[in-house]
This record gives sequence, C-alpha cells and structure tokens, in this order.
Amino acid sequence: MSSLIISVIQTNIHWEAKAANLQMLEEKILGIKDKTEIVVLPEMFTTGFSMNPELLAETMEGATVQWMKKIAAQKKIILTGSIIIEDDGNYYNRLIWMLPNGQVGYYDKRHLFAYGDEDNHYTAGTKRLIASVKGWKINLLVCYDLRFPVWARQTPGEAEYDLLIYVANWPEKRVHAWKTLLQARAIENQCYVVGVNRVGKDAKDIVYSGESLVADPMGEVLYTKKDVEDIFTITLEKSHLQAVREKLPFLKDADNFQIIIGKE
Repeated sequence: MSSLIISVIQTNIHWEAKAANLQMLEEKILGIKDKTEIVVLPEMFTTGFSMNPELLAETMEGATVQWMKKIAAQKKIILTGSIIIEDDGNYYNRLIWMLPNGQVGYYDKRHLFAYGDEDNHYTAGTKRLIASVKGWKINLLVCYDLRFPVWARQTPGEAEYDLLIYVANWPEKRVHAWKTLLQARAIENQCYVVGVNRVGKDAKDIVYSGESLVADPMGEVLYTKKDVEDIFTITLEKSHLQAVREKLPFLKDADNFQIIIGKE
C-alpha cells in the first residue's frame, strides 16, 4: 500500500498584493526541508478573499500559474491552491492543480459564498476534479463547498476517492463549523481530509484563526494549529484507509442519489 506525503501551509495573506504573496510563499515552499509530494496553499492565496476580480483576475497563461509551474518543477512537487481567474469573459475562484511536469488541472468553486457577495462577482463551477497520484484518488474542493455534503459524497459501493482537500479563507467566528464539518466529511466518506485555512486579518477586518486540519477516515484529528502561521508535513497511509473500509464497510449501505446542475 502506498503512502502520500502532504505539506499544508497556513499563512497570513497580504491583501490584494500578488507579488508580495508570491514572494512570501516561494520562500516558505522552498524552505520545506522534509520530503513532500503535495503542497497545499489556502484559497485565493495571491489576494485574500477579494471581490475585485475585475482588477485582480489573471488568465491561465498569467503570472501566478507560471509561478506555480516554476515552483512545482523546482521543488518536484504537486502545488495546489485557488486564485482568481478570468476565462472566456467569466471570473472564477479556481483551484489550480499543478504537476511537477507542468501539466495542470483545475476546479472552479461550485458553491459561491452569497453571504460575502461572491455569487455577484464570480461564476460557479459545474464539475468536480478528482486527481490521481500514486494510486490515490483526490477530490479537490474550495471553502464554502464544505457546507454542502452531497457535492463531496462518495457514490454507494466502491469509493470514488481516498482524500478530500479543502482550501479556504474561513473566518474565525465560524471556525467551529469548519472543524466539525471537516471531520464529518472524513467520517461519512471514509477518507482522509485535509483542510488548509489562512490566518491573520484581511482588509475587511475579518479575522482568520487558521485551524487547518488533517483528519483520518475515522474523523480522528491528526493535525491542527490555531492562530499562527505554520508549515506541517504529514504522511497519509493507504493501508490505514483500506483497513477502515474493510472493517467498517459502510459505503455500500449509502443512499443512491443524482446531482442535477442547472438553474430553474
């Protein structure tokens, strides 16, 4: 059974200052001494949770994607996190999945945070992205998606994926929900969950306590850190995942369902 080594970067984010954030994150990533295979950055890691896509959006050929390509190749890692992207006249909160060979996948945030006006500035995605690494299947989601369990739900029977990754800017005032739902997603889907959140205060005076979290398939917390910047590397074991699923074959008893995407 294979293992998977993941590094989470819990960091403050300079408000709408892309160059400063890229410089800061480059130093953090290149400074990771432990062997790692996947490095996870927070949501909108170049800007903070900004509603100014007209001013800040880049294309898939832009500076940040090129920076991710450079860092992934130099460090020989998979690098992921979300940024503001303009594509075909629409703005997306897009998670980029950058491989060390320069190949790229992406996931557009499905559930836009209407409470924070995100739905008036961005276009919702319509497709999930489940990546494959060393025999692991990884479901990649963004922040507010966490509140909607059907979007992440394994289909009945054979598991579609082994690891859920959420990248976020999740405020401290609702962090109890963040921690609870991350553990719930792990338990109900019998998978590992990695949630990476930011720390600090943004220009809207919203405070973020981080509390990035790694949970195993039983929902047991393997890592969390509050209020401070942190870089943490952890090895996830496929053998533990398989043992849980074999001992407790709950997925086979799940309800059948269908997700229909569209407007009324």
